Amino acid sequence: MIHDPSPLAVVQAQLDAYNARDIEALLATYAADAQQHVLHGERLAHGHAEMRPRFLARFAEPDLHARLLSRTVMGGVVVDLELITRNFPEGLGTLEMLCVYEVAQGRIQRASFAQGEKRLLAAPPSAPP
Repeated sequence: MIHDPSPLAVVQAQLDAYNARDIEALLATYAADAQQHVLHGERLAHGHAEMRPRFLARFAEPDLHARLLSRTVMGGVVVDLELITRNFPEGLGTLEMLCVYEVAQGRIQRASFAQGEKRLLAAPPSAPP
């Protein structure tokens, strides 16, 4: 449960739940009929039933982590720039993600995402034989 319904607190609770891979806490930050979209584009999910499998698929990645780079709050809109560490099929990497959250009544009503370029991380040097 979010004790402070301010847009800033709601979005921070969402980020914390994402990094903790806590699906119930994460969905609790979203309105039951919330929508997720590609920024200015297609709908990714509508409601908790469509969001849950999307988040659970990400949570299966062992190195998943979102690091907040910057945040802007204007009224009920919170814009985060995050650096996401992911386990891509090609290997461990990062990508920047611009996240625009529209918050009302203590819940995220709509989230839009713009994905930056994927960058693979250099593999750690192998141990000598």
